[in-house]
Amino acid sequence: MAKKKSKREDVWLECKECGERNYRTNVSVAEGTPKIELKKFCPRERVHTVHKIRRK
Repeated sequence: MAKKKSKREDVWLECKECGERNYRTNVSVAEGTPKIELKKFCPRERVHTVHKIRRK
């Protein structure tokens, strides 16, 4: 049997302040590319900053 094509894609979360890619997650791309911004901890800045989705 053939494997089903996944509707999820692996992406990086990149800090808007320093540009470092700190987190990796997967998102559903069934309806198109999502635009997600999350406040996550940035180890370089040592504070919570906004992180945006970046492709591999």
